[in-house]
Amino acid sequence: MAPLTSDDIPEPDRAAGAPHPRETLRLLGQDSAQASFLDAYNSARMHHAWLITGPRGVGKATLAWRIAKFLLAQPENDTDQDSMFGAPPAPTSLDPDENHPAVRRAMSLGEPRLFLCRRPWDEKAKRLKKDITVDEVRKLKSFFALSAADGGWRVAIVDDMDQMNTSAANALLKVLEEPPEKTIILLISHQPAKLLPTIRSRCRNLRCNSLSAQDQAEALQQAGYEDLNSHATAELSGGSVGTALRLAQSDGAERYAALVTLAKSAPGLDRATAVTLADKCAGAANAEIFDVTVNLIDLLLTRLARFGALQPNQWTDAAPNESVTLAKLAPTPHAARNWADLAQDLSARVGHARAVNLDPSSVILDMLLKLDDAARS
Repeated sequence: MAPLTSDDIPEPDRAAGAPHPRETLRLLGQDSAQASFLDAYNSARMHHAWLITGPRGVGKATLAWRIAKFLLAQPENDTDQDSMFGAPPAPTSLDPDENHPAVRRAMSLGEPRLFLCRRPWDEKAKRLKKDITVDEVRKLKSFFALSAADGGWRVAIVDDMDQMNTSAANALLKVLEEPPEKTIILLISHQPAKLLPTIRSRCRNLRCNSLSAQDQAEALQQAGYEDLNSHATAELSGGSVGTALRLAQSDGAERYAALVTLAKSAPGLDRATAVTLADKCAGAANAEIFDVTVNLIDLLLTRLARFGALQPNQWTDAAPNESVTLAKLAPTPHAARNWADLAQDLSARVGHARAVNLDPSSVILDMLLKLDDAARS
């Protein structure tokens, strides 16, 4: 077998079927986060580490790359550049100069002042490793130990912190404690509460929010998927372009509708239908379907809890007759608490199942039966 080239190795920080965040020219819906960073830059109050947080798929990595390209394109003495005309005007946006040599090199991952820390390729197993390992953080430390040839900013992007194992996180903490001058570390996290408190305390937070329906539709169009913005996908994705892409590419709206139909029969749900749904998740080849189904069951429980807690007069269905099913299973705020507790319990059970490599179809069937039991109570 011929050895793999760099073009053959998948990028762990690229959503399937979508442009890489470094290739996205416009960032939609995150004006506040961009303004916060630009204000810090213009007022010379630059923190050395920025924790970029928010839901999956709303543009956190795109923001990190915009910041990186913006900084790499700045002149060496960007804060006090001598000029016969005085200091240069303060930048008014993070829009990078795509023709700048450093930006072009960054786009091809060939810029020496940029380091991208992400899950590495396992050459022996011929697949991406499950975690960002301590070896990758050691490479980051070595990168910061070198002096920049032109004296400009050095930037590191960690995408993402949630995939970093404990040894790597502890090694990164030492970098955050003693940062070199004129360096910026951009840490991306979907679940910042799970990070080491000592890491969080050494970072300034940049929060990215869920996108509006209009921004999400425009972002999907920008990525070449304007036809994916169906009503159901938009409602289920919760303002996340990444989630919308995953749902659309795995028939997520149809799968959710099937779950709602199945849940409508609870208690006493159709076991044969449940088994059929679970069997579609069996085997390594169906790992993506398993992940989507787990997320959709969690979403159904979340929407049950929200419906029961709010008891809304108006509700936007994400599947045919969804509100009828939700009203039946979550008629009161007390029922809402039960569904919320079940969502938390099943999340822990799925985490354990993944850790011990339980059969995916058995995991899905167990989740559905637990839903049925909860409906009885």
